[in-house]
Amino acid sequence: MASPLTTLADWQQAYRDGASPAALLPALRERLAARRDDPAVIHLLGAAALQARLEALQALAAAHPDRSALLRAHPLWGVPFAVKDNIDIAGAPTSAACPAFVHVAERSAEVVRRLEAAGAVWVAKTNLDQFATGLVGTRSPYGRPASVAAADRISGGSSSGSAVLVARGDVPFALGTDTAGSGRVPAGFNGLVGLKPTPGRVSTAGVLPACRSLDCVSLFAHDVDAAAALLALVEGPDAADPYSRFATGPAAWPEALRVGVPAHPFFFGDAGYEAAWPAATARLEALGHRVVPLDFTVLDEVAALLYEGPWVAERHAVVKALLARQPEALDATVRRVIERARGFDATAAFEAQYRLRELAARAAALWQQVDVLMVPTTTGHPRFAEVDADPVGVNSTLGRYTNFVNLLDWCALAVPAGHTPAGLPFGVTFVARMHHDAALARFARRWQGLATPLPLSWPRSEPSLPIAVVGAHLSGLPLNGQLLERGATLLEATTTAPRYRLHALPGTVPPKPGLVRDETHGRAIALEVWAMPERAVGSFLALIPAPLGLGSIELADGRRVHGFLCEAHAVAGAPDVSAFGGWRAYLDSLR
Repeated sequence: MASPLTTLADWQQAYRDGASPAALLPALRERLAARRDDPAVIHLLGAAALQARLEALQALAAAHPDRSALLRAHPLWGVPFAVKDNIDIAGAPTSAACPAFVHVAERSAEVVRRLEAAGAVWVAKTNLDQFATGLVGTRSPYGRPASVAAADRISGGSSSGSAVLVARGDVPFALGTDTAGSGRVPAGFNGLVGLKPTPGRVSTAGVLPACRSLDCVSLFAHDVDAAAALLALVEGPDAADPYSRFATGPAAWPEALRVGVPAHPFFFGDAGYEAAWPAATARLEALGHRVVPLDFTVLDEVAALLYEGPWVAERHAVVKALLARQPEALDATVRRVIERARGFDATAAFEAQYRLRELAARAAALWQQVDVLMVPTTTGHPRFAEVDADPVGVNSTLGRYTNFVNLLDWCALAVPAGHTPAGLPFGVTFVARMHHDAALARFARRWQGLATPLPLSWPRSEPSLPIAVVGAHLSGLPLNGQLLERGATLLEATTTAPRYRLHALPGTVPPKPGLVRDETHGRAIALEVWAMPERAVGSFLALIPAPLGLGSIELADGRRVHGFLCEAHAVAGAPDVSAFGGWRAYLDSLR
């Protein structure tokens, strides 16, 4: 019998209500063990190891007699999770879906250690495309998991088992890895959220590399809030990982964005993806965003580099000893892919790096046109028979909208987007610039219709200062670029409290207003509030000429923010334009 506890919120609520891990976790393990030859699972937590973990959880509870305090200190107390079997757990075997490679890990991966410190309990190590080489989930001697939606269709890979266990409701979340889309494609095929952070945001220490310079640990969950809260618990620098480069970006974006989509989206097969795509773009517009069709040629060229270029040599570096000693130990398709590395030399590697830099510069220009990308998570949902007939070709087609992301150091979040006419899950992926993980998650939670307050744990963002602008810095006006080039984001359009006057300052270029406080004859003046990274505030202040400056402005709801004010002497004799209600309305009147 399946557990009624499905989501992370379900498990956390059960513990808030007084449930005990000792009452829930052994029963979960028994259910998993009862599934003989489950193709999604390679190894289960042993009964003795589970008992030791339960005793450790009880010790934590004894140290925090108040249950609320316990769950604040250890928010994942007693919550089970699954781990892709290329991620180490101390005392457990790591196989990478290759029996000849199995070894017992001496130390847990840093990401597992952080989850366990928060109270989580791993219960299963899950199946994958061998050595994380594939997007299909069929390249494993331990079996071929199917999508939870259709037994004849693939689960997606390489993080196949992790996605299936979450989608079945066995665990509320799971760890995967994502180099070319392995944390996104299985999410799309199983109706889940798949979060792929900016490379380097989450430690990969203790993760068997696929392409070490590109790999990310990914998270599968049922909703964006859960995935983002989990990211907040595992992100951060790690001195043990030479590829760790944690940095923060903006906390949020404006409510209305320019969303880039493929001008000519590509789909294949009978899953009904092409018919489902227009509903996704229509939903964007219904949420108030502007859909911007883009030429994806440059992104297609980046994507092609991943498997057609020398990055495949990174996979060879991991398995070269086994490949030389026991080539038959590798799945035939995986071996075929990895052996291509022998056709590249150091010159080819550098030439590919040069080419990537050229393409990355062209790809970065897309962010001048749009704020975020939306793509189909993948291009179709093939049956096992289709993969068997053309394993490399189908795999390549599935990566059309995933392969470019890590090569460009971008972040991505796959989310459900309804169902196709064939009744299969359909998903889209939102893609953003590096370090925009926190803002991307906020954007995606609105897509999911999550109206509840943000979880207590949320991905870190860079500190910012709200700044109110009333004149030439407003959106679309001549000085707005000074905000944009410093990474500022529009938070809201509102008004001052009804205690201000606005004057048109003579002789200013471009024309600028002066805002002054007037307790007797003041009125509400339209303005915008922008969030500016604190690191950029100094350079912004240096651009503000007298008689203007930054002071404290009272908003209509009583809040106070820093914003543009004018010295009182400068408005003497200047036209009072307060009656227009704002600078933009005044400029419109001049036209």
